[in-house]
Amino acid sequence: MARSLKKGPYVNERLLEKLRRLKAGDKTVVRTWDRASTITPEMLGFTIGVHNGKTHVPVLMVENMVGHKLGEFSPTRRFIVHGGKMAKEQAQVAGQKEATATKPVQASSAKK
Repeated sequence: MARSLKKGPYVNERLLEKLRRLKAGDKTVVRTWDRASTITPEMLGFTIGVHNGKTHVPVLMVENMVGHKLGEFSPTRRFIVHGGKMAKEQAQVAGQKEATATKPVQASSAKK
């Protein structure tokens, strides 16, 4: 549920203080566990390490992120692949196509 407009967006004040102490263009990663904090214009240009439950994912703040939450840019689940017989066959076909595409390149470079 969205936060009330009269209350305004939730921004972690402690995180903003850490960013204010850094100089503009500083490449230091500021770590945070606060995924619910809203991204504000003061955060632009800094790299924030957002915790995903296991590690801190470095996220560079850019203009298009303003208004979104920090947690949106640090996924908590990792998709591997769907298994099964059909997926294995498709992977083999893709591997064969890739192998045939690289062979002519290697042969032409050997002639030179």
